[in-house]
Amino acid sequence: MAAIGVHLGCTCACVAVYKDGRADVVANDAGDRVTPAVVGFLENEVIVGLAAKQSRVRNAANTIVKVKQILGRRFEDPQAQMHISESKCSIVDKAGKPRYEIDTGDTVKLVSPEDAAKLVFSKMKETAQSALGSDVNDVVITVPFDFGSSQKKALGESAAAAGFNILRMVHEPSAALLAYGIGQDSPTGKSNVLVYKLGGTSLSVTVIEVNSGIYRVLATKTYGGVGGVCFTEALAQYLASEFQRSYKLDIKGNARAMMKLMNSADTAKHSLSTLGSANCFVDSLYDGMDFDCNVSRARFELMCSSLFTQCMDPIKKLLEEVGFQTTDVNQVVLCGGSARIPKLQQLIKDLFPEVEMLNSIPPDEVIPIGAAIQAGILLGKDNLSTDLDSITIECCASDILVKEADESGSEKYTVLLPSGTPLPARRQHTLQASGSITSVCLELYESVPKSNISESSKFAQIVLKDLQKKEKGVHDIVTVLTMKRDGSLHVTCTDKDTGKSEMITVEESS
Repeated sequence: MAAIGVHLGCTCACVAVYKDGRADVVANDAGDRVTPAVVGFLENEVIVGLAAKQSRVRNAANTIVKVKQILGRRFEDPQAQMHISESKCSIVDKAGKPRYEIDTGDTVKLVSPEDAAKLVFSKMKETAQSALGSDVNDVVITVPFDFGSSQKKALGESAAAAGFNILRMVHEPSAALLAYGIGQDSPTGKSNVLVYKLGGTSLSVTVIEVNSGIYRVLATKTYGGVGGVCFTEALAQYLASEFQRSYKLDIKGNARAMMKLMNSADTAKHSLSTLGSANCFVDSLYDGMDFDCNVSRARFELMCSSLFTQCMDPIKKLLEEVGFQTTDVNQVVLCGGSARIPKLQQLIKDLFPEVEMLNSIPPDEVIPIGAAIQAGILLGKDNLSTDLDSITIECCASDILVKEADESGSEKYTVLLPSGTPLPARRQHTLQASGSITSVCLELYESVPKSNISESSKFAQIVLKDLQKKEKGVHDIVTVLTMKRDGSLHVTCTDKDTGKSEMITVEESS
């Protein structure tokens, strides 16, 4: 019996299969082990992967990229708005949900982000089944730690629509640890592991405590301002400057020419992870003129020096937050395609000179391999080297907050369940309301730490009615939140004086 692990990133997707006691990433039909998460709509067909990425130069308006950024989000969501502003493919509001507007010539059709993700998942399933030679559908899907309930649900629905049988969703940092067997080969003892993931559009740093084979997230931070695409853009801008120096033509404002340069820069960036220099050749870059330029690794590192600083600062901030010195970290796991960059690896080694850095598995393959191993565990492999001695503790992905009023009457938000709280968890909070009112409305919000809280963040409310008025004093409302491992949240509100109570259950609140 075989199983599959799939990681869908913002820019790329990767699939690994578990078979005969081991997990391996499999190559797609183009021979690549990583597939661009790009969907292109042509007049008579839909293409996914490298072909869609290459055809984007002439078909940008009908090509969907970075769909994971908008998956499961409302149209007015700030993250969705950021994606919409950057997308070359038109995105419209359909009943509060974003839809890609695809013009194939004869008709204009609306495509949901979930449908676009489904096409990428279908490509992954096809790749895995071709390698296995059988119709295996059992899969473990990876999700970012900061994904909320609606995003997890959308991701799961997309994978299920592609024909996958989802065994479980695992957080990306946990999958990275599973890939290296951390806490499983020697399940006794305690250690701290830093998982550093630099993907195409974001950087996430997570500190995990491994204690007797159990994973506990101590702290995690995700930064959307830096990712692999930033390095590609820096290189593309350099190439545009070189073209201008050679031909006295400024092409930085030409969208088509810059997209060609981005494709060439992306290929060169990958080459520079293993070679000392890379050649960038673009056929008919502008006005029929070809462009040929050689870039050394030293030049690339120099032009990206400020980006490397941006990539290192989050590590220091997170360690400071948990009160760790670099010597308190026992291992560093690298994952995400851009963590391949040699200069970045060297900077991390310099920061953790006495710490074991795990990068023997290609960083862009670590997470899907971990997912495939988890799939093997769930299918009960007798010959699996990593037993169920290792347990991944589910954690609350977002802050769960309650809105209340302070002494001056202005609104304030109190965090009841912080992001990273191991599940199951129970919290009690006493909410005070004016004695002159007869009903209290408790509103619950879900928010990524340090992000802005808006009405769209509200996911539940509970109303306690028919309270007895008080001439003096306040109503003490005892609120108890219980979150289970599956993310469902049970909320009970009780008036301390009368014992009157109300309760609600929210499925997969985080």
